[in-house]
This record gives sequence, structure tokens and C-alpha cells, in this order.
Amino acid sequence: MMNEHTRKKLHTWMEGEGVRAMMARLFTLGEIGMSDRDEAESAEIRTEPQGRTRLALDDADRQARDRLVAWMRELSLEVRVDAMGNIFGVLPAAEGGEHLPPLMIGSHIDTVGNAGPLDGVYGVLAGLTLLHAFRAAETLPPRPIIAAAFTNEEGVRYQPDMMGSLVYAGGYPLEQALDTRGIDGTRLGDELTRIGYAGSYPPGHVTPFAYLELHVEQGPVLDHEKMQIGAVTGVQGIFWQNVTVEGAANHAGTTPTALRHDAGLAAARAGLFLRELAVRSGTLATVGSLRLEPGLINVVPGKAVFSVDMRDPDADRLAAAQAEFAAFLPRLEQEEGVRVSSRVLVNFAPVAFAPAVIDRVEAAAQRQGFSCRRMVSGAGHDAQMMARICPTGMIFVPSRAGLSHCPQEFTGPEDLRRGVLTLLETALDLLDAEDIGTK
Repeated sequence: MMNEHTRKKLHTWMEGEGVRAMMARLFTLGEIGMSDRDEAESAEIRTEPQGRTRLALDDADRQARDRLVAWMRELSLEVRVDAMGNIFGVLPAAEGGEHLPPLMIGSHIDTVGNAGPLDGVYGVLAGLTLLHAFRAAETLPPRPIIAAAFTNEEGVRYQPDMMGSLVYAGGYPLEQALDTRGIDGTRLGDELTRIGYAGSYPPGHVTPFAYLELHVEQGPVLDHEKMQIGAVTGVQGIFWQNVTVEGAANHAGTTPTALRHDAGLAAARAGLFLRELAVRSGTLATVGSLRLEPGLINVVPGKAVFSVDMRDPDADRLAAAQAEFAAFLPRLEQEEGVRVSSRVLVNFAPVAFAPAVIDRVEAAAQRQGFSCRRMVSGAGHDAQMMARICPTGMIFVPSRAGLSHCPQEFTGPEDLRRGVLTLLETALDLLDAEDIGTK
């Protein structure tokens, strides 16, 4: 166990130099993937915030990976990359703890398109800063600590999302993941090789003692309630589906309404049905993308392709919503004279995190005088995959107005500081624990 002097030394460094180091790294990674600015335009005169795009395994993602690995090596960490491209920086244990299972702290550094600076990156760099604290204090933990960055969490270029952690946890075959085709036609395994991150370690090469993830909330609850820390109890279930409607393209001016097979109208009806279903059942339902073909102002759409995103913390309610929408589609076919097909992309059950980890997050926040509430995550995270193999927990900090996946994503410096200090205290408690139960 670590003595009180060591704990205080770690906390003091983290409170000062550690937070400053983390903020500098956040700024550095936040610049990678931003579109080129006009040479005559400065950041001071921009009227709109600028996002960054680092889709999994693109060139910007490679640059961010290179920077992260360089920071790990500067701290004399052992750098491991597995066959899925997941990156791990390993801090060894003090004598006697070398063979104990490690504490793992992680998230991701890939983004959606035109993203904010914090989603995923904050958790990875907070974990790296924790390892930096041990190096600065010239001490080693009682068991190894690993800072992890998982591949393709966002699932924008390649689906499903959270793929790197899902493969690591044994929930998705490696070969199937490597053979995934992206929205741009590329093969994931080929892109891993191209950017130099097809590693040699097998996914799941080590099973953590526990897994922690620090993240901005990506929702409005903490900000609205003026709470400083969220002790996340689990992640709601997520169901993704692509639906294709095939009708008949025809002239918009000569085809009578009664004789149309309008794929666009059918898609609109499906979207309205999902909204009514959400209001009635409480299950969240979203049509996030919609494409009409031929996409011309004077042509009745002959084809519509749209996505469906359903989420609910209750597995039975989520399943019931899926079944109700599935039963609606044949009726839609008959009433609109169209053909409907669908393909399931993601179907993740709700996940509950380990009570022993949740309790420690809450206690760590309260011990430092931070207000804290327990809450369920509405967004998916790598933590929900890691919960399959080890006790897992998450820490949330407020996201202003709940904005995320956009350039306006913002969490203030004080909230970022409180988050990393809560992570430190939780990690120290877990490092001192001999047994925290099962996942």
C-alpha cells in the first residue's frame, strides 16, 4: 500500500504541474485534424469555432497516435500496440507487484467529423497524466498501470463503434474487424498497416484488475443541475440499424399523388413513427442520416436510405421498441407500395458497472469536496466493452449545455481539474485494494 506521504506528493503534483501538462497536451492533440486556416485569418478573429476531424486510421488519426506514443516514450513507459491498433503505455509496478494484474485507464483519440476537443481525448490524456505523476514523484505503484487508447471508438468510418475495445474484450472477432469495409471503401486492416499501427500484441493480452474511464458527460444533466462529478453506474443499451426503402422514381409534375411509390414519403413516415414511439415508450429514437435518390427537386424519390439509433437503459423496453418498429415496416411497405429492407449494425445490451468501482468514484469526489451524483451514461463508451472482462467504472465531468460531437463542445478548466483529481483519488484507492469483487 502507498503511504500517506506518497499519496500527498502525487496529489500535489497533479493539482499543479499535472493539470497544466494535461491542458497543454489537450491543446496539442486538439490542433491535429483541424482544417487548414486562411493564412490571413487568425484564431482571434474567427467568429465560429473550428472543429477537428480524426476519423479512425486516417492521416490525422495517425498523427495523433504518433504524438501520444511520443509522450508515452518521454515518460519511459513500455509502449504496446496490439493487432487491432489499440495503444497501451505501461508503467511498471514496484518490487513485488510486477505480476499483479494492472489497473487500466483509457478512452480513445479518434473523433467524429468536425468534432470538439475533449471527447475521448480527455480520458486518454488524464490517464497519461496519472502515469506522469508517478514518474514525477519518482515512485512506482503497487501494481502496473496502463494508459490505453482504443481504436475506432466513434464508429464513423468503420462500424460497429467501440470496435477496438470490443475486440479487446473478446466480443468481436479480430479477423472480422480487420476485414471491415469503411464508408470510403477502405479495408480496416489495410489502413492499420498503412499508418503503421498493425501491432504484434494479441488483443486481450492482459486482463485488467479494474478499468477506469474519465469523460465529459456529452449530455446536459451535470451542467443543468450544477453538479461537479458524475459517478457513472452504467451505459444504456444501443441499437443501430440501416433501413433502405425502394419505390419508383417519377416526374414530380406529372405523377398523381395516388399513383406514387414515394420512397421519401415512406422514410418520413418511418421517422415520424419513431418519434411517436419515443414519446410513448421513453426509448430514445433518432434518424440521424437520410439520403434520397436521385435527390432532385423535380423527381419523386425512388430510393431512401436512413439510419435508426435507439437507446434505453432498460433491456426489455429497448427490445420492445425494436420489435414495434420492425412490425411497422411491413405495414409501411403495403400502404406506400414500396419495398423495405434493413440491416442491424449494432445491438449492445445495457451495461451495469461494478458497485465497488462506483462507490470509490463517489467517495473520491466527496473526499475532495466535489458535488457528485450517480447517473447512467446515454452515450456509448469503451468502458461498456471493458466491463465484460473486469470491474469497470466511469467518471463524468460537466459538458456545457450538453454539447458534444461538435466544435462547441466545452468543459471549463476547473471541471477538467476536478475530473482528473477524482480520477487520481479513485485510482489510488483501487491500487491499494486487494480485492474489489467481480465485474
